[in-house]
Amino acid sequence: MRGHLPRLVALAGPVYGELLSGVVASVVGAYWVAGLGAPAVAAVTLAGTVENLLLGLVLVVASGATVRLAHAHGAGDRAGAGRVARAAWRLCALGSLLIAVPGFLARDRIAGAFLDGEAAALAADWFTVAFPAFALFFAQRIADELFKGVGDTRTPLRTALLGNALLLVLDPLLILGPGPFPALGVTGAALALTVSRAVALAVTALLRRRHRLPAPGGGPLGEGLLAEGRAITATGAPFGLDFTARMGVGTVQLGLVAAFGVPAVAGYGVGYRVLLIVTMAFYAVRQAAAIEAARLTGAARRAGADPAAVVHSLARDTARLAGVLGAGAALLCAAAARPVAALFTDDPAVAGEAVDFLRMSGLYLLPYALVVALGGVHQAAGAGRRPVVAVLLGLTAQLGSGAALAGPFGVRGLWAGMTIGALVQLALLLLPLSRRRAGAVGGGPRRNVPEEASEIRLIERNASA
Repeated sequence: MRGHLPRLVALAGPVYGELLSGVVASVVGAYWVAGLGAPAVAAVTLAGTVENLLLGLVLVVASGATVRLAHAHGAGDRAGAGRVARAAWRLCALGSLLIAVPGFLARDRIAGAFLDGEAAALAADWFTVAFPAFALFFAQRIADELFKGVGDTRTPLRTALLGNALLLVLDPLLILGPGPFPALGVTGAALALTVSRAVALAVTALLRRRHRLPAPGGGPLGEGLLAEGRAITATGAPFGLDFTARMGVGTVQLGLVAAFGVPAVAGYGVGYRVLLIVTMAFYAVRQAAAIEAARLTGAARRAGADPAAVVHSLARDTARLAGVLGAGAALLCAAAARPVAALFTDDPAVAGEAVDFLRMSGLYLLPYALVVALGGVHQAAGAGRRPVVAVLLGLTAQLGSGAALAGPFGVRGLWAGMTIGALVQLALLLLPLSRRRAGAVGGGPRRNVPEEASEIRLIERNASA
């Protein structure tokens, strides 16, 4: 039996391409904005930070919808799939309204809380465009996740490539204003992003009509949709909390690094961009594992079987794939740290800090890859609380140990803290697996290996039917 690896790779590959295209487009956009001066860069940086914070809320609905839809798809429950789609769109409309209207009205206050002078005015200009258009961002995430919920990760990749390619064209035109185009600066960057998202969403809507996705029909509108909305929120909450916690700790970590001077901050920024490229592969595996775990859990329950065996089988294959990616990323960062740093800076002090960060990250990447990928299996299989607790305790350990080690070892102590935090997360995440035997969930006895393997094959055949 080939196991789950081919399916995981097939799902994760397009997700990685989707994530990577977004990063490339944002980096190129930052390049054009950089030519406008420091206030513009500060304004766009604040805008990106605010959107990332809001993404944590969007992920609650989007990830919850993916898992719920994949579960219904695996169980062959088309009525349930329709309820998930309808509830997700209603949550999207409600969330967009609750964020866009107050955000637009408070745009000047939000900008002024973090910036002042010209930078605050430019940030307010960005928010003037971005908050009314927030519904486009939210809706695109929901549409993409509804494709992913039925196992189609290629369509979101195509629409992401379309939108980001359009953004690459529009950014210089609307920011700098060559020829007949007006030079709109930061406002032009916000408009370019809005137009690219609108076009991508329009294409996605057309594709949804042409492809046979679960139709939003059937089932009562009242309690059924309210209950499904609550289920989506409860399912997606661990994903959103995980993302938000990591974002918050990243901000604190940056503040700790700043105490060691500008070269340390710049070197950390260079190294972080490189890590972002490799760690996106871990998050692609996480999404793939979550989709597959939910689908197989639904199929197991349709077959009247305990899903524990197939979930443990999927977790083993997910760990293998994540382990290979994590080890490869660690070796790459250790071996290529110096030439990679030279691509981003010619300042010896900054390059030295970046090289140290990347080399020490080699110890961090393997446990981090396992934590991220296995978290998707746990959360999609209905055990989302433990990964969240593991992440919160691990991140606390990261900050505490990093601050303690920074005294005797300098900024390298902060990098060591990242490894300690990842190891704590992994230990806590694996703890239930070491105490719970496969097939023993729910109090049932552990079955022998041939019986477990036979059940897994049966469930996989039913899930693919």
